[in-house]
Amino acid sequence: MPEFDRVREALRASMSAWATLEVRGDQARVIPAPDLNQMALHLETADPHWSLTWACDSVQPPVVRARLTLLGVTREGLSGGHTLDDAKWAALADAARTFGVAPAGEIPWVEYDAEDGPNTSDLDEVTPLPTAPAAALPPEPPRDPQMEKARDHINDLLEQLKALGRGKEATRFVMRGYGETVEESRAIYKEIQAVLKS
Repeated sequence: MPEFDRVREALRASMSAWATLEVRGDQARVIPAPDLNQMALHLETADPHWSLTWACDSVQPPVVRARLTLLGVTREGLSGGHTLDDAKWAALADAARTFGVAPAGEIPWVEYDAEDGPNTSDLDEVTPLPTAPAAALPPEPPRDPQMEKARDHINDLLEQLKALGRGKEATRFVMRGYGETVEESRAIYKEIQAVLKS
């Protein structure tokens, strides 16, 4: 689909920012993320009706969901980060990945300073993105009412975990997702219930 190739190129051209996923002492793990100003500029010509919305799943630890709509197709990205802003940009990078724009190779570790942040100057010279066009987007699976219900039940339990001050455990479950089938969702639900009871 040539129109999606234009959208992918626009996303690829905007990948000039970096999101910090985690910090360990004087080292930080970073991923390339879209610069929002560049993204808006590039996407305006590829799809004037594009949209982006955010949802914060957890403040501590920071977990954000980005919903990106391009050419009428909506995909979500979900990610944690060192700060809420980092989680936001990492979630946007994850959403871009669902459209076929992803970092190549391993996620790099760089030097980190508490005041200046990560030192990505060496990484900026070589943006680790594939240049080959990605395959066509798979269709979004149809909504299953049972899966939606299961997701709501899991979210209720995650809220209970957060209310008990166990946000880290809740985030681990959020990052795993809700499962691909109702059976997987039930297993995840039971796991969270067991954690709540412990």
